[in-house]
Amino acid sequence: METRVLGNSDLAITVLGIGAWAMGGGNWKFAWGPQDDNESVEAIYAALDAGVNWIDTAAVYGLGHAEEVVGRAVKGMSVRPLLFTKCARVWNEQREIGKRLKRESVMQECEDSLRRLQVDVIDLYQIHWPEPDEEIEEGWEACARLKERSRPTTCWCAGLSSSSCPIATSMASA
Repeated sequence: METRVLGNSDLAITVLGIGAWAMGGGNWKFAWGPQDDNESVEAIYAALDAGVNWIDTAAVYGLGHAEEVVGRAVKGMSVRPLLFTKCARVWNEQREIGKRLKRESVMQECEDSLRRLQVDVIDLYQIHWPEPDEEIEEGWEACARLKERSRPTTCWCAGLSSSSCPIATSMASA
């Protein structure tokens, strides 16, 4: 399958990927309805067999469940697909979703995603939405610290221009 380099990273990704939003199941606010985890895993295998080399998910999809399904699918693979996930959407015990880019939260969210995905490294760690505004720079700095520790190999932010955040500019050129 044809690949392209993703932005200014060194990630060569197939032109088609796997999106895991629906794999989060039906028991959360932005759900697509009930899903069968076994069918989701089989869909991942079929896409990988067809040559797809990346999976995009997020901690908030199914409040962690989509990452668990993806982790189950890739566990034990000698050559695993590239894994992309996201931070900045958190939830409480009442399953209410909030926005957070505080350093401690981003760091903990990454560790939680690594555990659910059952991997040591995330290939692309994305800030889901750059909100709240007053925490954007702190969230980027946390991503930079994680990248230095090789937890994610690449960081990116949906909807944020490098001119709107000094740390984004420095990370984009690194």
